[in-house]
Amino acid sequence: MNQDERWVSMEEICKHLGASRDTVKKMIKLQDMPAYKIDRKWKFKISEVDIWMHEQNSISSEERETILNVKDY
Repeated sequence: MNQDERWVSMEEICKHLGASRDTVKKMIKLQDMPAYKIDRKWKFKISEVDIWMHEQNSISSEERETILNVKDY
């Protein structure tokens, strides 16, 4: 990870991933997506999220569907 990499907002990470805010929140809570809460705002390093996403490819699609369809997060 680049030490000078800037932190991005929830809006920016949603756009980067092509995912909704609710989906990103589920991934943070249920799948330990790398995210940092500063005061009341989530912040992300795109390089960390990209590495994490590649690691998630080892999860079966059925497991992923189960995780992302959980209503209580």
